[in-house]
Amino acid sequence: MYKCNSRRLQDSIEQFSQFGATLNGGVTRLSLSKEDVLARNYFCKCCEELGMEIKVDDMANIYAMLPGKKEVPPIVMGSHLDSVEKGGKFDGVLGVLTALEAIRTLKDNEVELEVPLMIANFTNEEGARFDPAMMSSGVIAAKFEKAQMLQSVDNNGMTFQAALQASGYEGEQQHRLKEALAYIELHIEQGPVLEAKQMEIGVVEGVLGMVCYEITFTGQSNHAGTTPMAMRQDPMIVAAKTMVFLHEQLGKIDEQLVYTFGRMHVLPNIHTVIPNKVTFTIDSRHQNPAIMQKVEEVLKNLPTEDKGCRIEPVKLWGRDTVLFDRQICDEIETACQRFGYTSHRMFSGAGHDAQYIATMIPSAMIFVPSINGKSHCEEEDTSFEDCAKGADILLETVLTMQTKYSMGQTYSLH
Repeated sequence: MYKCNSRRLQDSIEQFSQFGATLNGGVTRLSLSKEDVLARNYFCKCCEELGMEIKVDDMANIYAMLPGKKEVPPIVMGSHLDSVEKGGKFDGVLGVLTALEAIRTLKDNEVELEVPLMIANFTNEEGARFDPAMMSSGVIAAKFEKAQMLQSVDNNGMTFQAALQASGYEGEQQHRLKEALAYIELHIEQGPVLEAKQMEIGVVEGVLGMVCYEITFTGQSNHAGTTPMAMRQDPMIVAAKTMVFLHEQLGKIDEQLVYTFGRMHVLPNIHTVIPNKVTFTIDSRHQNPAIMQKVEEVLKNLPTEDKGCRIEPVKLWGRDTVLFDRQICDEIETACQRFGYTSHRMFSGAGHDAQYIATMIPSAMIFVPSINGKSHCEEEDTSFEDCAKGADILLETVLTMQTKYSMGQTYSLH
């Protein structure tokens, strides 16, 4: 077994945190921004110093390859370099940097590879600048149409296509990731479970299925001071009543179900005017499709009218639960046992590039704990010790795959 250089990994994390550093210790590194380009440039420089071959595809995904003895599809590690607005310095980038540290450790120990190793940086995972999230991994996995993605517009009116061309990272479609022995993505948990259970490593078995609805309540605007309560058609009251109803009903379905009222719009949004329209979203997630079906039944069976207001639920989008490769998960868990690190099998409630890559390549994820469960904020934190433990497990898993491949074992999509 080889242990990664924890001090070197810490230095890498701190170096990359300077690309888009915020005043409160976080990072704003939106996809294909000048900050993202600086991070990409430095990442490529680090890979070139290790003798890795770099290719870039037409969605600006970067692939750095270290050859093996056999000319076969690689084992891929990676994640993303972009962040949300005022995010943390671990989300996404840690998956890229632990992969980089794994390669450096192999070089330090002059390990000869049977199977090539690749580090992938996927573009616009966050969707913070251009909708949707996981855009570029979604394109290469045939989940999104490239032509449509190119027309996605940021808050300043720039299209993804224009940003792509301006970045200098518009490569060739022929360089897209098409096949690999396996894909492993290390990530911070972004939640409180590992810390609460005092576990060092999360063995991620899949990504929760989810559904998002927007519910619109249409009533009648009128004067806030002169309209008697009994004569109002107030959609705000009906919306509030519906939120309480959904909270009560969904809470009864399953204790593992999570749901969030995340976005609300009120028109005309004036304190002296009764609203005429209110909309809110509800995002629900669970690993069991039968549970998600029950959620949709509740939402679809809402009344169409209440207190003179029209109620219209519309499904915005959803995804099925994604299951990762059980054999790779077992190998991650075995690596934890070899190092004496505690581990916990779990599902991810957040989306990741791995959920799309898993539809084309056998995949799995490794989680390391998030302090206080915080993420997508400047307070996001993970101890450098836990980061290094994650890197150890990533490297050990990759080396196990190398050994088993030389013995004739491969992985296949289920």
